[in-house]
Amino acid sequence: MEAAAIYHRPDSEFAYLYQPDDFRVRLRTKRDDAQAVDCFYGDPYDSEKGQWPYETIAMSKIASTEAHDYWEAALEVPHKRVQYDFRVVGTDGSELLYGDRGCFPFDPSLIGGGGNPFRQPYFHEIDRFQEPDWVRHTVWYQIFPERFANGDTSNDPADVKPWDSTVSPGRTDYYGGDLQGILDHLDYLQDLGINGLYLCPVFKAYSNHKYDTIDYLEIDPDFGDKEVFQKLVAAAHQRGMKVMLDAVFNHIGDRSVQWQDVLTNQSKSRFANWFHVNKFPISYQETTDFEHANELSFDTFAYTPHMPKLNTANPEVQAYLLDVATYWIKEFDIDAWRLDVANEVGHHFWRQFAAACHAVKPNFYILGEVWHSSQPWLQGDQFSAVMNYAFTETVIKGLVDKSLQPTRMVAGLNYQRMLYQQQVNEVMLNTLDSHDTARLLTLCQGDKALLRQTVAFTFLQEGEPCIYYGSEVGMDGGNDPDCRKPMNWDPATQDQELFAFYQKLIKFRLQHADLMTQGALTWQVVDDDQGLVKVVRDDGATFVTGIFNLSGQAQKIGALQTADSVVLSQGLTNDELAASGFVISQR
Repeated sequence: MEAAAIYHRPDSEFAYLYQPDDFRVRLRTKRDDAQAVDCFYGDPYDSEKGQWPYETIAMSKIASTEAHDYWEAALEVPHKRVQYDFRVVGTDGSELLYGDRGCFPFDPSLIGGGGNPFRQPYFHEIDRFQEPDWVRHTVWYQIFPERFANGDTSNDPADVKPWDSTVSPGRTDYYGGDLQGILDHLDYLQDLGINGLYLCPVFKAYSNHKYDTIDYLEIDPDFGDKEVFQKLVAAAHQRGMKVMLDAVFNHIGDRSVQWQDVLTNQSKSRFANWFHVNKFPISYQETTDFEHANELSFDTFAYTPHMPKLNTANPEVQAYLLDVATYWIKEFDIDAWRLDVANEVGHHFWRQFAAACHAVKPNFYILGEVWHSSQPWLQGDQFSAVMNYAFTETVIKGLVDKSLQPTRMVAGLNYQRMLYQQQVNEVMLNTLDSHDTARLLTLCQGDKALLRQTVAFTFLQEGEPCIYYGSEVGMDGGNDPDCRKPMNWDPATQDQELFAFYQKLIKFRLQHADLMTQGALTWQVVDDDQGLVKVVRDDGATFVTGIFNLSGQAQKIGALQTADSVVLSQGLTNDELAASGFVISQR
């Protein structure tokens, strides 16, 4: 047995309080190297009385990656404190005792002794990662406001283009989408089954995308005003829909009052320290690309001179942005913030941000845009979750472009799950396309059967599905800005069958929301030769099974259990599943 592969870390995703009386411990071993793992645990103060009266629990293997197996157990601890160590039994018959001071040949007399056990000195409820429960029961719908619907032509910008969902937009094109347009189509979204609205920025800004904020405390005039926004939030809440706004606190637009003052007064500006200016006077070298400059004398988002980076270590900046964050919660009762470029802002500020938001609304949801592993932000003191792009990319590579074999895909998904505490996984945002990526149908090269299979697979995973506007009626589009076409509102060209598929899938997901987020996840079959993946979700009473054919030809899957009822399927004939086919059943 390879002792060097055995790993555990207290106060982390390997040891955390899941519920007030449910302490989870995980252990990592080399893949296929251990046949069993036991956890010995008990009150640390009892060990001071002589022989330690410990409990023993057999740990379950909950996930495997290419290199490792992960084991987990739930400990019920009466006095809010615990010490524990592990016995690892190798497939070669060897046994090790693993604790805070490493691995030793197993000897029962060593259990709990010699200062070796790991300890959780006290379970502080305030330190437990407490995610908003309502998020588990949400299916999100992302809206790019400028392209969803034009409900009020009186606020259209100059040179607005005719609404046409078949034309690829330019970067600076305007089509007149606004908040009234969203308000006018809430019935449509409710009919689809959506209960979470995720809006790209709506604050006053220069561009059509609004990620270059001019004023965080004003609605952009192109979109309407605060009155219509208030109506939108109230109408959404009446329909049981939550509202998440997109905020850009990493940088601000160069048309903002603050940056304009710096340009005018340079180092003498009262806002000079609001930014990361490396050298005065402000300067940069333009290129043919509006979004890219060389020789920048100040820090920016990427290389765009029009988005100077805010200094969130400055107390004045902190106070300003925290006022913005709480203003929209207090005055308009929003339910969540999505934070753009969240990984480029200091952790110190995000801790202040989370505390301020939760002080106003305890069950508030904070979603960070982080495209990579995100443990530093997901310890319970900053974000509730992140946009699960690592999940997205793994699913796309496994199901859509087939660059990952099923075993590699499942290993990648398991790896991501094991980076976080279970309650974090339960509230992740799982999107397959967005305003920053090519649309799923385009990635699928127009193959709607493949799209349906990919969406169905995603809806069976932990975390909440997010639909990018128009995907449900068959919209396509390449990378930005092509993915931002105006919404197709023409019933004659909308794919109504695809809409009905999304409706049914959303309804099923919401009916089983607790099972899908909190239930066990078991990969029963992962077969590279046949290209078959079978995943089971269960809560001990209800079992939901998904079988997916990722190969290019029909595959035998065997007869479904007689007690199973088929919820949704594609390409299923008797015991055979066509290419891109799937079947979701329930027992």
